[in-house]
Order: sequence, then structure tokens, then C-alpha cells
Amino acid sequence: MSDRPSARILAITNQKGGVGKTTTAINLGAALVGLGQRVLIIDLDPQGNASTGLGIFPRDRVITTYELLHDGAPLASVIRKTATEGLDIAPATTDLSSTDVELGHHENRVFLLKEALANETLASYDHVLIDSPPSLSLLTVNALVASHAVLVPLQAEFFALEGLSQLMLTIRDVRETANPNLRIEGIVLTMFDQRNNLSLQVEADARATLGDLVFQTRIPRNVRLGEAPSFGVSALSYDPTSKGSQAYQDLATELLSRRSPRKETADGQQT
Repeated sequence: MSDRPSARILAITNQKGGVGKTTTAINLGAALVGLGQRVLIIDLDPQGNASTGLGIFPRDRVITTYELLHDGAPLASVIRKTATEGLDIAPATTDLSSTDVELGHHENRVFLLKEALANETLASYDHVLIDSPPSLSLLTVNALVASHAVLVPLQAEFFALEGLSQLMLTIRDVRETANPNLRIEGIVLTMFDQRNNLSLQVEADARATLGDLVFQTRIPRNVRLGEAPSFGVSALSYDPTSKGSQAYQDLATELLSRRSPRKETADGQQT
């Protein structure tokens, strides 16, 4: 057995689509690698965008997270290396979209990912980032049950905070039934435009409501973040000097600095 500490598993989750979950998984992972961490991304989204964004195209996905959950495939057989040394991925395909139907009556249905990750393979990683689907499905619940903490990308838009309420209820339910140690790592504001009064108001409201849970780092709207996936690399590889890349480097640094335990209130806030 390895003497290394267990990898820290973070579920990157928000049931709303288009908020930057996959962008965060890819670029936070790359930024953590730049700080000397070894990172595994688990693509748990049937769209498979994290896989494509890191250069693992559908034709190359022979053994995936579908086989990991549905067939008990060994974790090591699923993992693929990416163009960034130290950043690996367990890819996904659209087959995952049948999970709720195919595994809905499985006795241990919410523990399948946790059991799959209880594996010596994780000893070679410092962080595992789970890219969750944009829904509160069985896949998302599996991600929450398997994780130490939740990282929530929050788009700086009008209804952003309203969308958090259902996710917070789901996190509370998971704590009460399957993962009592699950914590909220933090909320990261994405697609932020500091010239936009709405973005500034959303930030003010988020910090007033959620306090220190909100990361100081804000991820800006940035064209390089959108362009990089078409080249199968992170934005940090595509253009390391872009504002988006620099923001994810700052987020990775802030994330590592937050590793000390904080007291958490009943509604999920931490002090």
C-alpha cells in the first residue's frame, strides 16, 4: 500500500447548464498541475465535453466511466493520459445518459462511483475533479457521495443565486443519508464581467449571502477559454498569458490555501 495521502475528491457541480463546470474542471486541473499537483478528471457528464476538451475524442473512448459504473471496469483501465503531463482523465460517452434508467433499481446505486474510486490507483493523484452533468440526476448524486467536497461554479447572472437552493438541499440530503462528511469547498463566480453592473450586483449578493464560501478569484469571460477545447487542450496550454488562464491559476492557488478546516453552519456556509 502507498504511503501517500488520499487524493482529495472534488465534485464540480451545478444543476444549471452553461455555467462553466467543464471549463473549470479542465483549467483548474491544469492549473493545479502547474503547482506540482497530480490531477485526475472524472468525466461524469454524458456530453463528454471534458474528454473532448482534453483531446480524447469519441472514437478513442473504448473503456469509459460508463463501464466504470455499469460493468465494474477497473479504474486503471478507464484512465487516459492527456497532452498535459500530470493531468489524466477518465472519459465519458453518451452511454452514461441511460444511467438513471439502467441503475435506478440497483441496491447500491448512489455508491457506485465511491466504490469504483476506492482504489489504489488514486494513490498516485493529489486531486480528483469530477465533472458532473447539468442536472440533479443519479450521476450527480454519485459524484456527491464519492467526494470530500463540492465546488460550485456560479455564473454571474440574474437568477444565479436562486438556482443554488435546490443544489444545497441535495447536498444536505446526501449528508444525511450517504456522505456525512461532505463539505462545500466554495463557490466560484464564472463568466464575470467587471464592467457589467449585473455581474457586480451578483457578486455583492453572493458574498452577502454566502460569505467566505465565495472564492476571491473570479473567472472572467474570455475568448481563449472558449477556443482552447477545439484544440483538445486547456486554456493554460493554449494561451497561458490570457486572462482566463491567469484566473484559473489564481483559483488553484486559492484552493490550495483553503485546505485548512473551517467551521460550517447548518445551511452549508463556512467560517
